[in-house]
Amino acid sequence: MIEKILTVRNRAGIHARPAALIAQTANKFASEINLERDDATVNAKSIMGVITMAAGYNATLTLKVDGTDEKDAVDAIVKLFESKFEED
Repeated sequence: MIEKILTVRNRAGIHARPAALIAQTANKFASEINLERDDATVNAKSIMGVITMAAGYNATLTLKVDGTDEKDAVDAIVKLFESKFEED
């Protein structure tokens, strides 16, 4: 299992479009991919789950990935966050 701390850097936070990008990216991998914020844990492969986290600008999330392709999955999700979901 790989854990990584991520920070939401785009001004609008994680709304529908970034949530869709996260879910689409997560669904490319066989690994179990979860996002945690405070006491909430959601499946990153679920658009609705990701949206319900209500992660605004500068929110900190923990990415937890477990499976055969976990390294590639972490790299892909981290890239989305680092690119600010191509919004800024």
